Amino acid sequence: MTALCCACVFVMLTLEYCVSASPLQKKVKPPKPVRMDAGVETIRNPANGELTFRRNGNGQAGSDLEVSGRAALRINVNLVEVSCTVFATDGTSVRGLTEADFHVFDDGVEQQIQHFNGQSEGASIALIIDASPSVLPDTDAMKAAAQELIADLSPADQVAVIDFAEHTFLLLPFSQDRTLLAKAINQVDVRALFSDTIGSNIYRSLYLAANEIFPGHTGRKAIVLLTDGQDSGLGLNLDGEGVAPRPGENRATFQDVVEALSSHGIEAYVISTQNRPRVMTAEWLAAHQSETLITPAALQLGIPAYTDFLAELVRRVGGQLYFLNETGSVAGAYRSVVQNLNAQYTLGYYPKSRQKAGWHSLRVEVRGHGVVRVVNRLSYYQPAE
Repeated sequence: MTALCCACVFVMLTLEYCVSASPLQKKVKPPKPVRMDAGVETIRNPANGELTFRRNGNGQAGSDLEVSGRAALRINVNLVEVSCTVFATDGTSVRGLTEADFHVFDDGVEQQIQHFNGQSEGASIALIIDASPSVLPDTDAMKAAAQELIADLSPADQVAVIDFAEHTFLLLPFSQDRTLLAKAINQVDVRALFSDTIGSNIYRSLYLAANEIFPGHTGRKAIVLLTDGQDSGLGLNLDGEGVAPRPGENRATFQDVVEALSSHGIEAYVISTQNRPRVMTAEWLAAHQSETLITPAALQLGIPAYTDFLAELVRRVGGQLYFLNETGSVAGAYRSVVQNLNAQYTLGYYPKSRQKAGWHSLRVEVRGHGVVRVVNRLSYYQPAE
């Protein structure tokens, strides 16, 4: 019953924002922004340590974004999806592969692929934009580039638009209507959120997006996040503060955010407005792909904590971290994201054995096409029942 209610709410939310196709309607308007974190209460299960959240009924979004029971909906759908990109030795992406070319392994055991998407299906992409005062100098370029991102995506892709400072606002649920999307992006207004200056809740916004707008979506799923990385909500530091829950603590942690994205199969494409640390080369990141980056040693290497956490997020859930000083502009970074998404394959399978709660390793191989390099997330999180 809980899962059914959640599905109904999602449909109602979507229908609420649909635009009539009537020829009499000349103007299309995006919906009124919905504050996603209104009235949210977090609760940690003492038996398994997992975090869930519900609305206490006092928030403005209580009737629009009811999320009670979303965890149950997520658990009942045990299809595991993994997106991957295949590269030739010269670095170009390999297209035209079929399901028979792929082999996927879960905890070392080969699985039977039961869903294959070679980009014939659209992706679900949440565009999440930092609207805190620290990004004010980049506002106009950011919005223009976001419009280019929408134009470059496939018509089959559906996009949701979210912005945040202290609070998180859903400007448009998933939509394929490019006119609505363009108007929603124009609604992003850093100056309008100047009164919302208590902090910048990057990771809470990711957590809300994962749990509120992605359930029920299959295929390629991604968050495209534009931010300076300076989060004020989790109290993060490289000594471990805010990283994992403490006994009796109900507030969200970095670990909760990563688990939420991973359990839904959502990759993170993060565009940092900061400079890339000199040591954080692509080779350095590849060498540390199987180990945590959250360590005090990062500061000694000249890596700011806020950049280190963005890199760790991408390492854990898959995707890529971009820096504006390399791409030259926000538009350049968005083009790189689109190129990456357009080159992806998605494989889906139902695990052969009942999965225990926790992290499970993933490996994807391509055979019969010579020496190729396959890039995919290395693990996924299975929530407890």
